[in-house]
Amino acid sequence: MRLRDFVIAATLLSTTPTFAQSDDLPDDYLTPAFHAGRRDSLRALMPANSVTVVWAFPTRNFSNDVDYVYHQNPDMYYFSGYKEPHSMLLVFKEPQTAADGSTFKELLFVQKRNAQAEQWTGKRMGVEGAKQKLGFTHVFNGEDFKGTNIDFSKFDKIILDRLPTDIADARYDNADLFDLIQQLKEKAQITDNYAQDKRFGTTLFRQYTGQLREIKTEEELSLLRKAVEISCQGQAEVMKAVKPDMSEREVQGLHEFVHKKYGAEYVGYPSIVGAGNNGCVLHYQENEKLHVENKMVLMDVGAEYHGYTADVTRTVPTNGKFTAEQKAIYELVYEAQEAAFRLCKEGTTWQELDKVSRGLIADGMVKLGIISKKEDVNKYYPHGLGHHIGLDVHDRSASSKLKKGMVITIEPGIYIPENSPCDKKWWGIAVRIEDDLLIKEKDYELLSWAAPRKISDIEKTVAEKSPLDNFVLPKLKSARKGF
Repeated sequence: MRLRDFVIAATLLSTTPTFAQSDDLPDDYLTPAFHAGRRDSLRALMPANSVTVVWAFPTRNFSNDVDYVYHQNPDMYYFSGYKEPHSMLLVFKEPQTAADGSTFKELLFVQKRNAQAEQWTGKRMGVEGAKQKLGFTHVFNGEDFKGTNIDFSKFDKIILDRLPTDIADARYDNADLFDLIQQLKEKAQITDNYAQDKRFGTTLFRQYTGQLREIKTEEELSLLRKAVEISCQGQAEVMKAVKPDMSEREVQGLHEFVHKKYGAEYVGYPSIVGAGNNGCVLHYQENEKLHVENKMVLMDVGAEYHGYTADVTRTVPTNGKFTAEQKAIYELVYEAQEAAFRLCKEGTTWQELDKVSRGLIADGMVKLGIISKKEDVNKYYPHGLGHHIGLDVHDRSASSKLKKGMVITIEPGIYIPENSPCDKKWWGIAVRIEDDLLIKEKDYELLSWAAPRKISDIEKTVAEKSPLDNFVLPKLKSARKGF
């Protein structure tokens, strides 16, 4: 079967995006009502006589005159739905009165329409587009902010995130993000020591956005479920396709092909595919090993769908069978994850979860003779047990306890690099198992159930065949030896 004939398993067809007939775009984006609701929820948390300022992420240069694909500041997207750069949002606690006597409670400044620029980089939403598509009433071009008569001195609190300090100034444009930030500094009299000034609520910004973003709405859960499903299907299909003669980058590509097949726009973070000892590097991103060989390969890959990212990790033997040593380490990590799962419910603290997981791994590694005392477990289990996911792969939160509606990862791991002070038979074994959970009042829902996790299920899945496994390209004439 050729790659063009590849059809994803029917059990997960719910992840296939639906399309609007008019412009052939997905019709399951977050709605203007969602973003307006998030602004209202923010406003409810804000103290009296305050304003919150949110700005877009800057564009980033990739090489010479080429920029990276633009990705919006998640906070800006969360509160506005606006995806373009060079923009800023003001949210006021109380309605403000304009010079003409009209009132407003929020202002959105967007990048101006420009036919010449749009020919190169795509159509801009502009003022009218933001009004029609995002539901804002008061929208202006970025260049209008300079002349906007807002008396920031009258506010008791100006709530904002840490000011970016590395924004390039586009000399050809007098309304880019650099100018917006400079004008904000001038209007609000923001000095270099603003973080110590009680007028500016940088701590409040993180507190409020953490409180809001840590609890997912039904609309957000719908997108997160889809991102997780896509990621799980990628894991399952790659398990069936992986072979010892594949490269790490080829394994990465198979994952990301499945993501694209289902409509995921991006990966939520650089894909981690580490074979053997490379799996011991927690955020290994080079993925440059030409052959994964008869080793275990750690695959930490998450799809981002409409801004929301999954985070799913599986560790599998490329030849389909765990060795005795690999099996011992995998079972220990699996047991630690299961123990943490059993505590996942509203009211449990991260400390309680970590304690049971880390303690179980410590006991197991002592029994295996890898460490002589439990305190040494951190040498081989150096990271935390999990984190929130959502608009960021390490999403905002403000609570040390689990709450109903949170979506978190549970990801214990053991990593034994070569030349570690233990028996050589353990060297180069790296295992991480990471799953995504929705916290409920008395238990949890395992969102990432569709990615095989038990040893028996993984070995069974690797033994299956995938259409991805049969796709063979002709060799490049210039391919180096061994490729």
